[in-house]
Amino acid sequence: MTLEGELVRLREVQESDLPMFVRLRNDLATQAWSRTLPPDYTIEMIRRRYWDRDFSYRRDHGIFVIETKDGGEAAGTVSYSDVIDRFEATWGLAVEQRFWGSGVALDAADTLLRFLFEELGVRVVRLYTQTENVRAVAAFRKLGFRDAVRVPEGIFKAGRFASNLEMDLLREEWFALHPDREDGLAGSPPL
Repeated sequence: MTLEGELVRLREVQESDLPMFVRLRNDLATQAWSRTLPPDYTIEMIRRRYWDRDFSYRRDHGIFVIETKDGGEAAGTVSYSDVIDRFEATWGLAVEQRFWGSGVALDAADTLLRFLFEELGVRVVRLYTQTENVRAVAAFRKLGFRDAVRVPEGIFKAGRFASNLEMDLLREEWFALHPDREDGLAGSPPL
């Protein structure tokens, strides 16, 4: 399955994408959850984690490569997991630093959020990050996410403590930010 945004297309993972996954996982600037210092992910570890899993036909999780429309470059990944039908999903995003500030991350994020709210019909999307990831937190707030839970000093990264941060976005909040989109489930009770 491929999802189309304004600047990006979200496509399935290919074998040639695995080195990008390694770069993202080993870059402390793109990882909120690095517990192994220094990071030591390998192609084989990434292959076992992502490539050997079949995401294509499952509704409860999916991972996409963010590909730029203008150059066809792989810019990062966006994913969803832990879907509870018509209720919630957990969402994740990692973008290579050279694409920061280009609009690619926001477009990829909004494209996947549109899919989760319009196609899967979820009521709330959650994400987890940490307070030291200032750029990401600002981008998530721009997308409409709000702080839900903060766990003080829940992570040790780059030699200091940071707080874990859970953020969420409700369906009605996303549609309010997108008045051009119609919520086909508005007024429907959750299943």
